[in-house]
Amino acid sequence: MSALRALLVWLRAAHRRFRQTEQLYMVAVATFVGLFGGLGAVAFRALIVWVNQVAWRQGPVTLDHLAGLPPWWKVAAPAVGGLFVGLITYRFAREARGHGVPEVMEAVALRGGRIRPRVVLAKLFASGICIGSGGSVGREGPIVQIGSALGSTIGGWLKIDRRRLRTLVGCGAAAGIAGTFNAPVAGALFAVEVILGDFGVAQFSPIVISSVAATVVSHYFLGDVPAFEIPAYSLVHASELFAYAGLGVLAGLVGLGFVRTLYKMEDAFERLPAPFAAKAVLGGALVGVIGIWAPQVFGVGYDAITEALHGGMAWSFLLALVVLKVLAVSITIGSGGSGGIFAPSLFIGAMLGGAVGTVITTIWPTATAGPGAYALVGMGAIVAAATHAPITAILIIFELTGDYEIILPLMISCIIATLLATRLQRASIYTMKLLRRGVDVHRGRAINVLQHVFAREVMRRDFVTVPADSPLNAIISRFVDHPGSTLFVVDEEDRLEGVITAEEIRPVMRDPAAFESFIIAEDVMVEGQFPTVSADDPLADVMKFLGTYRGEVPVMEDGRMVGVIWPEDVIARYNTEVFKRDMAGSMAAAVSPPSSTGAMPAAGDAVVAELSVPSSFHGRSIRDLNIRQAYSATVLMIKQTKIDGRETIITSIDPDYAFSPGDIMLVLAPEENIRRLRAAAGQ
Repeated sequence: MSALRALLVWLRAAHRRFRQTEQLYMVAVATFVGLFGGLGAVAFRALIVWVNQVAWRQGPVTLDHLAGLPPWWKVAAPAVGGLFVGLITYRFAREARGHGVPEVMEAVALRGGRIRPRVVLAKLFASGICIGSGGSVGREGPIVQIGSALGSTIGGWLKIDRRRLRTLVGCGAAAGIAGTFNAPVAGALFAVEVILGDFGVAQFSPIVISSVAATVVSHYFLGDVPAFEIPAYSLVHASELFAYAGLGVLAGLVGLGFVRTLYKMEDAFERLPAPFAAKAVLGGALVGVIGIWAPQVFGVGYDAITEALHGGMAWSFLLALVVLKVLAVSITIGSGGSGGIFAPSLFIGAMLGGAVGTVITTIWPTATAGPGAYALVGMGAIVAAATHAPITAILIIFELTGDYEIILPLMISCIIATLLATRLQRASIYTMKLLRRGVDVHRGRAINVLQHVFAREVMRRDFVTVPADSPLNAIISRFVDHPGSTLFVVDEEDRLEGVITAEEIRPVMRDPAAFESFIIAEDVMVEGQFPTVSADDPLADVMKFLGTYRGEVPVMEDGRMVGVIWPEDVIARYNTEVFKRDMAGSMAAAVSPPSSTGAMPAAGDAVVAELSVPSSFHGRSIRDLNIRQAYSATVLMIKQTKIDGRETIITSIDPDYAFSPGDIMLVLAPEENIRRLRAAAGQ
C-alpha cells in the first residue's frame, strides 16, 4: 500500500508540474477529449441503429422499408419513442431535451463551461431513442452536447480552471461534429464560431487537435466514408451565380420561418395542460401521422437528402417536404423530444435547393448545372440562415464534397442567406432559445439581471394621492410640492382610479381658459392605460414598461397602493446588479487553481474564494448560521443549482436565504477561515 500511495503522490506532483506548461498540457487533454468525443459519436450512431432495429425491424432504416409499413406502425413507433424520451429527460436531466447546442452555449457563457456528467448518458439515450424511433431530428446537436459534457467532465476531474474549461467544452463540441460528419475543419470552426465565439490561438489550437483526434477515431470504426453521396459538380455559366443569389434569398426567408415555427410550436406545447411525457407521446404520434404520407421526415433524413442531391424527385414534392419537415421538426422538439436541428436544416436546404434547381434546369437546361448542385448549395444556405454561422456552413459543405468549384456559389448563397436572416431577426435558432430565458451569450451574462430583484426592494412609500374631485389649482400645487412626475387619483376608499402625469397636465397648464373653467382631477387623469405591479413582482417586469410609460409605477396590494417605483430607481438598481454580477464573475474566474486554498487575494489578509456550501448549512439561513461573526466572512454571491441543472446567480444576498444542496457561494474572508469553510464542505 505504501508503494501505491507513493505512486499516487508522484503522479499528482507530475500532474501539477505538467499543468504549468499551459499549451502543451491543454493539447494533451484536448487529445483525450477528442478521442472520447469520437468514441461517443461512434457509440451514438450504433445506438441509433440498434433502436432502428427494435422500432422498425430493420437497421439502418430505408425509405422503401418505411413506405411498406402499415400506418399504425408509423404512428406507434415515434409515439412510444416519445414516451421513453420524456421519461428520461424529465427524471434524469431536463437539459437533455431539445437540440442541445443552446444548453452548451449557456454553460459556456454563465457557468464557466460546467455541464453535469449525467448529461452524457441522458442525452445519449434520449436522442438515440428519439432519432431511432422516427423523431424528426438530427444527431449532430446531441453529439455536440455529449462531446461538450465529456470535455466538461474531464476538465472537472482534472480541476481545470474556468477559462480552460470553456476551451475543453469547445473541444468536445468540435469532436462531435468532426466525428459525425468526417469534417475536422468544420468541427473546429463550429466550436469557435458558434460555441465559444473566440478565434484566439490559445483556444483554437486545442480545438483543432481534438477535432483531428475525433476524426481519426471515426475513420477507424466507421471508415473514411462521406456522410452523403455527392454528385459531380461544375459551374456551367457565370450567369448561374444570379440563380444562386436568388436561392440565398429564399434560404434566408425559409430559415427564418423555420426558427419562428420551431419556437411557436414549443410555446404551443408548453401551454398544453398535460404531463411532460404525455406531450412527448403526442408529439411523436403527430410526427407519425405526417410520416404516413411522407416517411422522408422520419429520423435524420439522409436517404432523402441523397435522393434530392441526385435529382430524383419532382419540384412540387420537394417543396412539400420543406413544409412537412419544418412541421415535423418543430413538433418533435416542441413536444419535448431530444435531437439536433443541423441535419433537419440540411434536409430543408436540400429540398429547397432541389426544387429551385429543378425549375431552373427546366427553363435553361443547357446553361445551368443539375438540380443536385442547387440542393447541395441549399443545404449550406439554410444552415447559415438558421444558425447565423456562414463559415461553418461553407466549410462543412466543402468538406463533404472536396470540390473547390462549389465554393463560389456556396459563399454567395450562404452569405446572402445569413445577411437576410440576421437583418430580419437578430437571434439565431440557437441564441433564440437563450434569449427567451433572458440570456444573451454574446454579452456573456443574463440580460434579465432584475429577474430576482423584487418591487418591494426599490419601491418608495412616499407617494402623493389626490381625490377625483380635486380642482386644477390643487393638482398643480401638489406637482410643485412633490418631486415626482405622477399624482395618483384615488376614491373615498383609497382605491386607485387613475394617474395624472406631468405630460398630461402640461398642455392644460398652457391653456388660460382651463383656469377659468371648473376642471377637476377626474377630467385629466388617465384610466386603465398605466401599468401596476405587486410588491412581489420582479423588477424585470417593471423594466418592460419603461419603454412606453414614463411616470412612476404604482405598487398594489389588495387593491390599494402601498408604494411607487421610480424609473430612475429601476435603472440605478439595474446598473448595480450588472456591476455586482460582473465583479463577482470576474473574481470567481480569477481564482488561481494552484493556490493552496484556491482563493484570490483581496484587501488585507482577506481572500475571495468560491466553494460548495457545506452540508451542515443546508436548510439553514445566512442569518441563523451567523456566517459574518462565526467566520468573519461575507457572502458576495450564491449560485443556486435547480433540479433541471440550470443555475441561478443571486447577487442580492438576503440574510434569510436558506442554503440548498448544490449551492455554491463566493465568499470574502480571511484565508484561515476559508480553509475552515472548505474543510466543513469536504473540499
